[in-house]
Amino acid sequence: MTHPANESPGVRRRTITEPELSPHLNDLSLEDLRAYRERLSGEEERVSYWRRLLHARIDLLEAESHTSGELSFEDLVRVLGETGSGQTRHALLHVRPADPLPQLPELADMWVAEVDPHDQAAVTDALARLHAAEKQLTGYRRALHLRIDEATGELIVRYREDPSSALIALPAS
Repeated sequence: MTHPANESPGVRRRTITEPELSPHLNDLSLEDLRAYRERLSGEEERVSYWRRLLHARIDLLEAESHTSGELSFEDLVRVLGETGSGQTRHALLHVRPADPLPQLPELADMWVAEVDPHDQAAVTDALARLHAAEKQLTGYRRALHLRIDEATGELIVRYREDPSSALIALPAS
């Protein structure tokens, strides 16, 4: 099977649909709708941050369990710098690690839990818990994306109906 030059095998493409009004967002004022979308975007940033931390913890634990001693700096660069797809991880633009993530209170415990990298049962258990948390975060993040898309669609429809209302969102110069 061939793929266009700009697509990789296994990459899901999102279908673009015409934005439409959302029945449960129509009672929000334009200002409230913008604030709602901004809160969702902030939550998505926090969830993405926690997912990156989980991926780093998983990568480190897997790398440690396959070495005979401590990981060197070069090992850390290799494990944390490269992803399986050959793309490098990018620096975070907005990091707010102090913000709580109430949906996964056990996540902090999993992060600081000491695991003997040579105890295969402990590594397997820790990895299973980390992968389960990552799966839960991924589902939550997917739900956030759907809500952000819905709010964005609502904004687009409102801006099309009244283009001058989009000017309010621009910063004053």
